[in-house]
Amino acid sequence: MKRVILTLTLAAAPLIVQAAEFDVEIHNPTRGLYYTPLLVTAHPPNMKLFEAGEAASSELQAMAEGGDIMPLVTALDSAGATTVANPAAGLLAPGETTTAIVNTNNATANTQLSVVAMLLPTNDGFLALNSLTVPTLPGTYTYNLNAYDAGTEANDELRGSGAPGQAGMPVPPPLDPVLGTNGTGAASNAEGYVHIHRGNLGDTDTTGGKSDIVSTLHRWLNPVTRVTVTVK
Repeated sequence: MKRVILTLTLAAAPLIVQAAEFDVEIHNPTRGLYYTPLLVTAHPPNMKLFEAGEAASSELQAMAEGGDIMPLVTALDSAGATTVANPAAGLLAPGETTTAIVNTNNATANTQLSVVAMLLPTNDGFLALNSLTVPTLPGTYTYNLNAYDAGTEANDELRGSGAPGQAGMPVPPPLDPVLGTNGTGAASNAEGYVHIHRGNLGDTDTTGGKSDIVSTLHRWLNPVTRVTVTVK
């Protein structure tokens, strides 16, 4: 099984200059998507949460299918990363913003910034900033993030539990009254690798059709997130 934390290089580490503390503001600019609890982490450059085009780890799968960031947190903590888990204290609704204060405590190896969270409603879609080198000069830096598909679950776009390995989307209370029911399934096969998300298909039949997603509310075009990093 592919590990989240990539292997260390054997060469002696060079002297690294980095920001010891910085703010990470995360804004949800979408009309109808919710973010599950966010994970913000500063980590060494020999670590990545995923590689596009490769199979997702079990830790990434847990986050992308059910919004569970704790397996990722555990893996990152064991490698000495600095993590801020769930800065919004729950779901981040459309139009809302939250901020994580990242203090690396002068851990000079933690030069890379990653941000992830599941997107709802999706089967295994997630927003991601994947191993960005943290700017060293004071200032404000803005990044627009695309949505990724973990490739671990078919995008059937149907209500479900959100448990890894089980079909269907998790449906927390804000989404329950605005999703359809009794869909037959928009897709039946998982892709098997991480890739840029194609977006929700949805339909306008709230009591049938292929999808339980409402196309007029929950379709999107990338980007799906704006991240602003402020180096002090």
